[in-house]
Amino acid sequence: MRRTARLLSGTAFAVAVAGLGAAPAYGSGGAGSLEVFPSSVVPGEQVTVNTADCGDGGTAAGDASAAGAGAFTLAPSTHEGDAIGQFRVPPSAQPGTYEIVATCAEGGRRVTGDLVVTLTSAGRPVPPRGSVKTGVGGALGPDPVQTAAGVAALAVAAAGGTWLLHRRARGDGI
Repeated sequence: MRRTARLLSGTAFAVAVAGLGAAPAYGSGGAGSLEVFPSSVVPGEQVTVNTADCGDGGTAAGDASAAGAGAFTLAPSTHEGDAIGQFRVPPSAQPGTYEIVATCAEGGRRVTGDLVVTLTSAGRPVPPRGSVKTGVGGALGPDPVQTAAGVAALAVAAAGGTWLLHRRARGDGI
């Protein structure tokens, strides 16, 4: 019984030591974690990102150009040890998953997070914005001269049609 207990405890100790040795160190230069809130957005929404990987009072330069948003800054937040920043996903962003990157000002540590751009928000479709591009102008365009010319052409056509119908009814012929 003692032999089995020693064997099991020795194995557990060896696994624990091996696990500790495999854990990455803070300054190892590997990619850290950038938290993205919300992680799934529709074009035009604002996104907040934060990380604790830049240290207490740390700042970072953020890059959301993969999603079309460009550069932004992460500054120390009221939550101890976190750097926080915001950017807006442009309305022209296409659906997909984009990598958001921030580089810590001190030490140059690179942290990454994923942002998913969708066309639906919480299961509801996003209502369309803007006008439909059909190539045909509106009934009342911005040019009052063209509008008046169109109304005059319609009036002449109506008057001519009425006159022709009146002559035919009288038997004058065309």
